[in-house]
Amino acid sequence: MTTKKITFLLVFLSFFFCAFAQNADKQKKDNEKVFYVKIETSYGDMVVKLYNETPKHRDNFLKLVREGTYNDLLFHRVIKEFMIQGGDPNSRTAKQGQMLGDGELGYTIPAEFVPTLYHKKGALAAARQADQVNPHKESSSCQFYIVQGNKWDTNRLAMVEQRMGKHFTAEQAQVYATLGGTPFLDGDYTVFGEVVEGLEVIDKIAAVQTDRNDRPIEDVKMKMTELKKYKPANK
Repeated sequence: MTTKKITFLLVFLSFFFCAFAQNADKQKKDNEKVFYVKIETSYGDMVVKLYNETPKHRDNFLKLVREGTYNDLLFHRVIKEFMIQGGDPNSRTAKQGQMLGDGELGYTIPAEFVPTLYHKKGALAAARQADQVNPHKESSSCQFYIVQGNKWDTNRLAMVEQRMGKHFTAEQAQVYATLGGTPFLDGDYTVFGEVVEGLEVIDKIAAVQTDRNDRPIEDVKMKMTELKKYKPANK
């Protein structure tokens, strides 16, 4: 091999490893940074924190927020003491009373179940198709729900553990007893964030009048914005 070829190869390898190192550094910084998104509605605003422990869901959600995908979509499925669901792209132009929930973006996201991330009130989680057609519990490309739930005493939680083969830590049991949530969904749907501001907005939306398909009679639209300089009130 000639000197010129060797020099070119060394330059190429140097460039390659430099680019690889920069990409790895960026990935590390993304996994250390905390991302926040504001969800605006006519019932008030919520701020959600996205979990770095679920990077595939975090990155997908951020991408859609940045592209404006969620703007003017509806919370199309609302069930009091359970959850409020939105993100169906078909809801943007849906007529009053039209059944929603089947809209997707043509892909799914692999499940990211993390035992320490659970369905407490305010949890942000990914909707998905049923186990019969989705045995790997892969998440919807765009549809999500925010938990309202209710409070669970020790006896009720023990029944969930026995009936569904789940186990709750002492901390989780305490949160479910005082804050509330939907513990029976743990380990079956990916939780990838939580509401850190505006929990009362969940209650307001969950209380609206709905039709037989759980769609609000009056549309509840959303608008999402990434908050790049957000500072939690408790910090």
